[in-house]
Amino acid sequence: MKKIYIVLFSSLFIWSCNKFDDEINTNPNRPSEASGTQLIASAQLSLPGLSSSPKGAFMAQYLAETQYVGQSLYPQESTSFYSWYQSPLINLQTVIDSEELNGNDGPVANQKAVAKILKAYYFWNITDRWGDVPYFDALQGGDNYTPVYDPQEEIYYDLFEELKEARGMIVSGSINNDIVYNGDMEKWQKFANTVRMLMALRLSEVDPEKGSTEFNEAVNDGVFESNSDNLVYRHLADADNQNYWFGQVVNQNREWWALSETLVEEMKPVDDPRLVVYGDPARSSGEYVGLEFGKEEVTGTETEEFSLLGSDIYAQDAPVYLVTYGQVLFAMAEAVERDWITGDAEDYYNMAIEASMEQWTGSSEGVEDFLSNPEVAFDANNAIESIANQRWVHLYMFGYEAWSEWRRTGYPNDLVEPNGMAVPTRLSYPDNEAFNNEENYNDAIERQFGGDDSIYGNVWWDE
Repeated sequence: MKKIYIVLFSSLFIWSCNKFDDEINTNPNRPSEASGTQLIASAQLSLPGLSSSPKGAFMAQYLAETQYVGQSLYPQESTSFYSWYQSPLINLQTVIDSEELNGNDGPVANQKAVAKILKAYYFWNITDRWGDVPYFDALQGGDNYTPVYDPQEEIYYDLFEELKEARGMIVSGSINNDIVYNGDMEKWQKFANTVRMLMALRLSEVDPEKGSTEFNEAVNDGVFESNSDNLVYRHLADADNQNYWFGQVVNQNREWWALSETLVEEMKPVDDPRLVVYGDPARSSGEYVGLEFGKEEVTGTETEEFSLLGSDIYAQDAPVYLVTYGQVLFAMAEAVERDWITGDAEDYYNMAIEASMEQWTGSSEGVEDFLSNPEVAFDANNAIESIANQRWVHLYMFGYEAWSEWRRTGYPNDLVEPNGMAVPTRLSYPDNEAFNNEENYNDAIERQFGGDDSIYGNVWWDE
């Protein structure tokens, strides 16, 4: 199990006698070893980091830089994945491998099931960003410092099985220390199935038969049924667990991000009720004004003339939406269009937008008027585009997920190319992997990208 070392004294005392019991510095009222559910909770603390990222927001072109225009110009640079392996994933693997879990924290089977589900969710995000990554040989600690990079296709197919296995492990009874679902195993089952469903849709262009099969199995097993099922990380109005953007905008006084012109031009003309949550009106005009993405000629007045990141988004206790009911409904609408399931795509589309309104604004008031706008109403002749565009609006601030959907569908099709630089199609591997894991790193980039670790290589499902 993972050790938690406790510092009992801040001063060093030198004693004339050294015949003390070995346990003299052990506090019997505090644990020296983390429990399974504590390790799960520790892994859950990393969840908002999947979403709360300026780089992710730039990949989906939700935000534009107001002062230091650099990341939005898509430089060819490496991006590390080490922190995901070294923190949440190793904690989860410890739970999965442990033979010493305490049943007082809830059924051991449920502890292991939740760990497997979260591990699968993290790995899904990781492989979608980088492509082939260490998976089967990963998380062995000192036993293997140079794990093989596994093909994304194999990772995907194993993740499907891991999620199904985890769902089947769940028994009656809740678990302690669950800061996401408060130990509710029914919600964990729905979450596992929903992740399977969304993963299956990723295969729409590369393996639609497998995608359709996995999609239908997941839906039949039971996916999210309302916003109350959403995977949401709820921050606190406390410095120890505050929203990332609060730390940036308020604590460090960084007004570095405005709503992009692309986003505002999608939302403002149709009076989208979510816009007042997504951003604040420009201080100089009181209007919503988007900033050109990647605009290099900054004048110093951008923070006054353009709509900055919304105060509701960077509030200290602002939640982070990770997997949502709205995504489920957009996926169902698309699955109808792809003949994977039966139903009415327009109904699912309308329900998805209503769920999105409720999620972001707390109310569905005005949704009927919004849906009656010709620019918003479902277009049966361009169904995938309609669905994808509104899904992009819904996924606001989870830029990496929106970016994955853009790579898969090509929508929205009006993302800009700042200074002639196209939107990247993957993240480049950590640059020190070329030294730390040279053989496996070289094999991976040769197999996928002809030896070039470029941000413009295509991951398996984006061929």
